[in-house]
Amino acid sequence: MPSSSSSSSQSINKTESVTIISKCTIYPDKNSTIKSLKLSVSDLPMLSCQYIQKGVLLPHPPSDLIPLLKHSLSKTLSHFPALAGRLTTDPEGHVHIHCNSSGVEFVHASAMFHNVEQITARNCDVHPCFKTFFAFDNTVSYAGHHQPIAAVQVTEVGGGVFIGCTVNHAVVDGTSFWNFFNTFAEITKGVSKVTNSPDFSRENVFISPVVLPLPAGGPATTFSGDEPLRERIVHFSRDAILKMKFKANNPLWNSDLYSNGNGKINGALKPKSEISSFQSLCAHLWRGVTRARKFEATKTTTFRMAVNCRHRLEPKVDPLYFGNLIQSIPTVASVGELLSHDLSWAANQLHQNVVAHDNATVRRGVKDWENQPKLFPLGNFDGAMITMGSSPRFPMYNNDFGWGRPIAVRSGKANKFDGKISAFPGRDGDGSVDLEVVLAPQTMACLELDQEFMQYVS
Repeated sequence: MPSSSSSSSQSINKTESVTIISKCTIYPDKNSTIKSLKLSVSDLPMLSCQYIQKGVLLPHPPSDLIPLLKHSLSKTLSHFPALAGRLTTDPEGHVHIHCNSSGVEFVHASAMFHNVEQITARNCDVHPCFKTFFAFDNTVSYAGHHQPIAAVQVTEVGGGVFIGCTVNHAVVDGTSFWNFFNTFAEITKGVSKVTNSPDFSRENVFISPVVLPLPAGGPATTFSGDEPLRERIVHFSRDAILKMKFKANNPLWNSDLYSNGNGKINGALKPKSEISSFQSLCAHLWRGVTRARKFEATKTTTFRMAVNCRHRLEPKVDPLYFGNLIQSIPTVASVGELLSHDLSWAANQLHQNVVAHDNATVRRGVKDWENQPKLFPLGNFDGAMITMGSSPRFPMYNNDFGWGRPIAVRSGKANKFDGKISAFPGRDGDGSVDLEVVLAPQTMACLELDQEFMQYVS
């Protein structure tokens, strides 16, 4: 039977929040015609990152939920054969995805003493139960050599169900992750033809002959993962974001505060194109968190954001290219610079870096990595960094499995540290944004009291 192979059937493992009812392996319902996919220059650095953990909270499900999801997941894996495979390293040291239909883990769990209203309460920290709604906690992506590349945990709660997907970060970026999730929902809903079939081609500059040296047994994460943290969903309405965007694009260009008399703003060129809503929001966050951290003016602060390179390359790569095709853009400023100027200055720094990340810059980044191959340095190494992940452009709320749109999007505990931010679209699809903000407790407390930051939060 291609859909499952059971390993347990009754309540066998109760944690603080979740009872595991059953676990099994789900196999693709068709054999893959793809045998192997080589990891790229963008995939390989992620071998030291933990698996991505993202999921959706849905309304009360139908009674045949588990058989339905097992069947549709099996069909979905036939469209995404790489997720049912395993990583393998060849004798030369190149890492590949072996599309051998080994299957993915499927977990059925229950946490009925939690209800939808309780765990989605606003204006408070993210409910800790969500950290128990995902498989493969603390699992580094290199482990895909000996365990499934993906897992789905279905956790029933009072009034709803949470579907959490955990996927190896060396195999997918956010674009590929949400395409898989959307397709899973679409097939569950009963479509006869999927909307967005992934592109498995490996014909771009990111496919390299260079080998990434790895320690015996695989790498560890580059962040500790054991520091105390607080986590909140901070909502920004469309109107609030448009106000920030207006401020970012309409500075007082002739003011002594901004201009040094040579047509530049303290060394930064005036924007030739419009600063985006998201860049404006990121600037607001960068300034707010930096104020809350209370560093000396001479301290250097960094805002790091991931950019999709599919459309930046020439020739362009298919938007549905499967795998990682991202690069990280750091923007650096002293605390004094960042806070002595207003939102428009910070937004312009971010904007200039994003605009400059064109085809030549992408290719230069690939060449730099080939000259010095290394793992991705995920973390906050000097206490003054912010790392923005995910994107409000990802179609997270399109995951309607057939009984209603998601109520909320949440993540697990993977890849979290002080200063890790994830951007989600607002549920209403009106241009609002939810930021999942992870900070040291004292920083979060200061941010919550910062009126300049909180005036835009709803």
